[in-house]
Amino acid sequence: MSHTLHPLRRQRLQRSELAVPASNPTMIDKAATGPADYIFLDLEDAVAPPEKEQARKNAIQALNDIDWAANGKTVSVRINGLDTHYMYRDVVDVMEQAGGRVHTLLVPKVGVPADLYMVEAMVNQIEQAKGLSTRVGLEALIETALGMANVEDIARFGGRLEALHFGVADYAASMRARTVNIGGLNPNYPGDQWHAAISRMVVACRAYGLRAIDGPFGDFSDPEGYKDGARRAAALGCEGKWAIHPSQVALANEVFSPPEAEVTRARRIIEELRKAEAEGRGAAALDGKMIDAASEKMARNVLVLADAIAARSN
Repeated sequence: MSHTLHPLRRQRLQRSELAVPASNPTMIDKAATGPADYIFLDLEDAVAPPEKEQARKNAIQALNDIDWAANGKTVSVRINGLDTHYMYRDVVDVMEQAGGRVHTLLVPKVGVPADLYMVEAMVNQIEQAKGLSTRVGLEALIETALGMANVEDIARFGGRLEALHFGVADYAASMRARTVNIGGLNPNYPGDQWHAAISRMVVACRAYGLRAIDGPFGDFSDPEGYKDGARRAAALGCEGKWAIHPSQVALANEVFSPPEAEVTRARRIIEELRKAEAEGRGAAALDGKMIDAASEKMARNVLVLADAIAARSN
């Protein structure tokens, strides 16, 4: 193990992340009592320009009126991009009027670390000016060629950054990929065309202590396609996926929750390794397969997630 270690910056249960247009208060109210682990109130792509100002007001009201934490939710706001004139007012108004109620700000289309620096500087100053005792986290959307080209440097950015998300739709547009499908498999590609991009983002996350979240799957009438995409992301190391429709939340929770048999096996792995350790052995056998210190690390990942899910349920 290298002497340089970057532990996880912030543990949050994020199996399912429901995108909610802040222009629709009814959808916000429903999301607050639904089964999603994570809610982001969207001020960006899901809101038309004439609705931006009202959506911002709706988000602030929802942050203040709803006890998201009591509902077992982490609540985030996706601000508008730094290349728009909406962004500065999103940060100022949300932080000044609801900075003690929002958990994270989701920054879209991050291309370079300086994008996060700008948002963090604003958040720092507003928290100090308002005397806020809470610390709002930042999450970054990797959804452009520039962002992916700089993903390691972005992940290395310190401060408030907690997670990276893969925004497949804008990424496809940025790459000029021959598809109009959001997140699904391309019949003209022999495999998963997003495998390399997601894998690169996940490596950057795990190297620097960030959570890795997969983005949207556009066809909400195809639950099996959604679950296939979620399973591929989970296999690569993502710990959750967006839901653009409430029906996708349960699918994400299912895929990113370890089955009981997996949890039981994880506990048995640790028990057998403790027995082996007491006997002076570094490895052991379980069900005809070798297990060792690396097996314990994988098992503990499963148990941390299982404990987090149990804590939310309680």
